[in-house]
Amino acid sequence: MTSEAPGHCQCSCGEVEFPTPADPLFRMVCHCTICQRFNEATYADVVVYSAKNVQAPPAGKVTFDTYRPPPNVQRGRCGHCGKPALEVLAVPMLPNLVMIPRDNFPADAVLPDPSAHIFYESRVADAADAAPKYEGYWRSQLAFGRCLFTSLFRS
Repeated sequence: MTSEAPGHCQCSCGEVEFPTPADPLFRMVCHCTICQRFNEATYADVVVYSAKNVQAPPAGKVTFDTYRPPPNVQRGRCGHCGKPALEVLAVPMLPNLVMIPRDNFPADAVLPDPSAHIFYESRVADAADAAPKYEGYWRSQLAFGRCLFTSLFRS
């Protein structure tokens, strides 16, 4: 990945790239099995943005899929290399969100520390940071919601 401005994202092959001109809302680490499978990793480290602050890649560059109904989260992979590009979360009565894997930012990007680990009961390995760890569906969902509302009221 090239070292461009911190607000520039791209997949590992560079085919899917897009700017993120605004500051992120927060950063979250998810250990659920869906995120593990989608990211082909032991967890998903994602940077969360308001959808209005992310310029989506051109149509056809990203292939979206739903891993679990209802289809609240559309997970998108680069159409060229197949690596995770971004995820779109649309829940009624909440702002639309875009979650971008940490690996899609330049290595020198200045990003917030993770706010929490969710679905920690599904972890493959223990996390060595001080971010709070939440287990179970409802506690994990509430932790994500708390981070979202805190960041919305902060900005």
